Amino acid sequence: MVEELFRQDAYLKEADAIVTAHEERGVRLDRSIFYPTGGGQPGDTGVLAWSGGEARIVDTVKAGDDVLHVLAPDAVRPAVGSTVRGALDWERRLRHMRMHTALHVMSAVIKGNVTGGQVGADKSRLDFNLEGDVPAKERVTEEINKLIALDRPVTPQWITDEELLARPELVKTMSVRPPMGVGRVRLLSIEGIDLQACGGTHVARTGEIGRIECIKVENKGKMNRRFIIALT
Repeated sequence: MVEELFRQDAYLKEADAIVTAHEERGVRLDRSIFYPTGGGQPGDTGVLAWSGGEARIVDTVKAGDDVLHVLAPDAVRPAVGSTVRGALDWERRLRHMRMHTALHVMSAVIKGNVTGGQVGADKSRLDFNLEGDVPAKERVTEEINKLIALDRPVTPQWITDEELLARPELVKTMSVRPPMGVGRVRLLSIEGIDLQACGGTHVARTGEIGRIECIKVENKGKMNRRFIIALT
């Protein structure tokens, strides 16, 4: 089972690891800084380098309890047992961290059940089931930026599976359930703003998000509304 360095320190840009297995599409490592696709956040990309070789990581995905580092089709693979150094496409990851944290802030501004979402480097979205008036994009922009400007700390917390089941309000997304079954579940706390289950990568303070703009509100059904944001 891979040691998930990306959960321990989202700001870790490079790290050494040992190749544990080859798969048809890529390699597995004993430890990884690369976030695998999940919870609406894309998998990381980057480079693996080793003595005498280098390979491009074009995606990172879950593989059971493990992580698969998907390599470019024509890439040479490092030998099983060899030591490699992984390096993230850091600017892309940092934008995902800023965006993902901004979506948490938006979920505190818009009061409704979250029916879906997607993190992107350029645009991100959350979908809500809303009754009554739908807030205008200008108002959403203003309210999110007010909270971002408070520069509140963003920290992970852990609770047991049983504690999460007793507190269903900590799971805001109707379509994505947090991973359970290993005894504990990761929460993300934005001090005084939001607390919910989430396994993604985030910035350490809301001030690092920078300003955002809600660029569009789309009608996706009788009650479902999609709010799309971008970094400015």
